[in-house]
Amino acid sequence: MEKYEWKKKEKNLYLPKAKPEIIDIPSFKFFTLEGKGNPNDEFFADYVGALYSLSYGVKMSYKKGIEPKGFYDYIVYPLEGVWDLTEKGREDYKKGFINKEELLFKLMIRQPDFVDEVYAKFILEEVKKNKPNVLLNDVKFEEIEEGKVVQMLHVGSYDSEVESFKIMEEFVKESGFERAEKLHKEIYLSDARKVEAEKLKTILRFKVK
Repeated sequence: MEKYEWKKKEKNLYLPKAKPEIIDIPSFKFFTLEGKGNPNDEFFADYVGALYSLSYGVKMSYKKGIEPKGFYDYIVYPLEGVWDLTEKGREDYKKGFINKEELLFKLMIRQPDFVDEVYAKFILEEVKKNKPNVLLNDVKFEEIEEGKVVQMLHVGSYDSEVESFKIMEEFVKESGFERAEKLHKEIYLSDARKVEAEKLKTILRFKVK
């Protein structure tokens, strides 16, 4: 069975250049999980673990003889996160301070086209039995369309992303667009546990109009 490799097939979405570009993102299916707090704290790993357990549950289901219609082998998609701040966090930000305790996040991992609501629910129940995690009760299966966005590859630590966002916002103005909302998305191409901070690769996106 040939393995679908998103890094090769969808380079425009997952291998952007280290300079801004405006593109349209179509609708995709995701397992999602929302939370609040500092992603550097221990609790965050439980959120990530819940989503990956579901994603690998889908990928490996064929080895258990559970194969949905249209199944194909593939590489699991990367973790993504949409980030915002609470009202208190926004007030702190205006003062020049990013209070990570006030971060709001929606983590997600994209799923292949063959995953529908029925199959997603089935996998969710299977993972609950085999890899219990209280956060699985809060997981949603959603179709999300980002639409028109500006994106850019950021190389370096997460704390230095602000410099890339400045470049992106200037590019948006020069291109005749404006930022549509304060939220932004990050797609994590590197494993922060294994890669040095200055070499981390993260796709940054935000919606434009």
